[in-house]
Amino acid sequence: MLVTVSDFPGVLHVGELRIAVSVSDRRKSVRLTVERDASVTAVVPPGISKNELTRMVEAKRPWLYGKLAEKRDLGENPPEKEYVSGEGFLYLGRSYRLRIVDSGDVRLSRGRLELAEGGGARDLVRWYRRVGDPWLRRRVQPWVSRMGTEMTGLRVRPLGYRWGSCSQDGQVNIHWATMQLSPTLIDYVLVHELAHLRRPDHGPEFWRIVERTMPGYEDCRERLRRAGNDLWLPEGGR
Repeated sequence: MLVTVSDFPGVLHVGELRIAVSVSDRRKSVRLTVERDASVTAVVPPGISKNELTRMVEAKRPWLYGKLAEKRDLGENPPEKEYVSGEGFLYLGRSYRLRIVDSGDVRLSRGRLELAEGGGARDLVRWYRRVGDPWLRRRVQPWVSRMGTEMTGLRVRPLGYRWGSCSQDGQVNIHWATMQLSPTLIDYVLVHELAHLRRPDHGPEFWRIVERTMPGYEDCRERLRRAGNDLWLPEGGR
């Protein structure tokens, strides 16, 4: 079956993916795009067959799933913060008021988050990374044992609008901004990335792994989706 303006239904379903298809005489190849609203579009040249387009989408599944996860993770319009006494910053799901002090590194002291005079986003991001590294390494170990995965290392770093990522060699990366979440939601992020060490896509087997590890994960996934828009994510810390 050939894709033409007149006979193509406009939507192609490949597994759980829904791709809005349009035909352009100016295209010589297929252009797949994940839009800002997390929809997937394909602009195709005239004469491409439906089977050929389906095969192309199948081959691009890992890339598409990665882009979709990126769009659906951390919000793209994070709240702005002022670096003044009284401003609130989240840590492990709890809001701590900022206290501006004369000097010193960022630290939690007597229920306040202390920041030296003249400090700002860079100092606070460094603090989240510094405290997040040992906390996440301890937190992930029981999940690694439970899931039987082979994790070679964990790093806390900026990851754009993604909560986490992983590589084929077993390296797990977690966004420093996850340290603003509650421990339960951080657990979900960790389980999600560990599951990717077994299955790189977001297909049915991936979600079965997550379900076996964390029954009822759907609630955490939905809470995480809502939380993303409320977290502090400065331009220089993404």
